[in-house]
Amino acid sequence: MFVKKNDKVKVIAGKDKGKEGTIEKVLPKQHRVIVKGVNLVKKHQKPSNANPNGGIVEVEAAIDASNVMLLDPSNNQPTRIGHKIVDGKKVRFAKKSGEVLDK
Repeated sequence: MFVKKNDKVKVIAGKDKGKEGTIEKVLPKQHRVIVKGVNLVKKHQKPSNANPNGGIVEVEAAIDASNVMLLDPSNNQPTRIGHKIVDGKKVRFAKKSGEVLDK
């Protein structure tokens, strides 16, 4: 997958197109990601110890990884990702600015 947890991304397709957020969870087998504040769905919750009243809560649902684009850290614009070897390590870099994303 081209994105990792805590990456800043922008949604480029779907009902939340244009929204930005950080990746909370990556599901590589399903090729999906969960982005904070994006794709909110209402879930009916039974009463539990954590939520004694139960009720309807809003949670983030997973969206396909192809519907998000990584934000370039230097100019905060959506960018594609490339890979290269730096000091014997494979790192990701932003194609727009050339800045290395993995430290």
